[in-house]
Amino acid sequence: MSAKLQPVRGTHDILPEESRKRLHIADTWRRIAETYGYGEIQTPMFEMSDVFHRTLGDTSDVVTKETYTFTDRGGESLTLRPEFTASVVRAFISESLTQDLPQKFFYHGPAFRYERPQKGRLRQFHQVGVELLGAAEPEADVEMIVLAAQGLKTLGLEKRTRLEINTLGDAESRKKYRQALVEYFTKHQNGLSEDSKIRLEKNPLRILDSKDPQDKKLVEFAPAMQNFLTTDALQFFTTVNEGLYKLGIKATPNLRLVRGLDYYNHTVFEFVADDGLGSQNTVLAGGRYDGLVAQMGGPEVPGVGWAAGVERMLALMDEAAFPAKSKCISVIVVSDVAESAAWELTQSLREAGIIVDMPYSGNIGKRLKRANKIGASFAVMLGEDEMKTNSVALKNLATGEQKTIAQAQLINQLKNNHVL
Repeated sequence: MSAKLQPVRGTHDILPEESRKRLHIADTWRRIAETYGYGEIQTPMFEMSDVFHRTLGDTSDVVTKETYTFTDRGGESLTLRPEFTASVVRAFISESLTQDLPQKFFYHGPAFRYERPQKGRLRQFHQVGVELLGAAEPEADVEMIVLAAQGLKTLGLEKRTRLEINTLGDAESRKKYRQALVEYFTKHQNGLSEDSKIRLEKNPLRILDSKDPQDKKLVEFAPAMQNFLTTDALQFFTTVNEGLYKLGIKATPNLRLVRGLDYYNHTVFEFVADDGLGSQNTVLAGGRYDGLVAQMGGPEVPGVGWAAGVERMLALMDEAAFPAKSKCISVIVVSDVAESAAWELTQSLREAGIIVDMPYSGNIGKRLKRANKIGASFAVMLGEDEMKTNSVALKNLATGEQKTIAQAQLINQLKNNHVL
């Protein structure tokens, strides 16, 4: 006997009830993003590998350890998208949208990383997010964070998450800071993990994002970016914080926040949860990436954006945060002669927008049992007697009350009972 087939490790089947909740999350974010002027974009789930390998940074864990990269039959190196920003920027360039700025995009869908599966971390996971291309002003960063805060509040996550914020400065700030980090970590090189020894050579800022315990001890006493900010970079960050304060958004400084990818500059931020997610507690994160478009072969166009994990939001949300499941009814055939008429009635109800389940077989008892099991609010029963009088027996499955009504009145009766 062959082995029992199971989902691939780090993936899971999304059954109808969970799918309903996920749809609510995506629709909520889409609706809010639209009020800020964002239109939905859908990019392919796989890209030429250079889209990610050239942009995410050759010292980021995403590129060095986590991408699903393969060679297709045509000899092309392809990668399943590990994140959306690079894909959106690729589309922005290849679809010739660089002359009409700013561009505002909303997206949602699956992404893929080869990671060790754990709570809040899957190999196929889902994100919603927004990208704003063509706005260099700090006010764009403020809008981006306010949009995120509004969405989390709408989903009932305002009190379950808190905003942490930092700045990575401009190019001159990072150059000075990089030199300071190299000097500091070189002195403590023997205490670094093997991965961070490589990062020290290529991108020492990556060490600040290391999850290795021995690296974390050294990072605790490393120089802080704030001491190396240029006047312009400091003013940019000050404007962002003042804008958030004026709009009532509370932000907590986190001087070690650098994000996991190499393309960020200036503002970086995360909404994190203190409980409910374990170590994978980042719910929504993003920042500014002014050099990414040019790095991917486009013109110098600034950008800022964020992404939120659907699975992590789902894990934090209370059941009451989701809308009630749509009501349905069950059409039950009482006698065989009513079978054809019952199908016609069922179709007319569905065309009127009513959710209808019609069991294919079984006696009346079994069909009523199914109606109760699926949570139907009413059973519409049709037999030989009802056919003679062009009526139906309508049974309220919550109260047990049953009455006979004309078929012509059925839709209005169901509407009056808030089934439609």
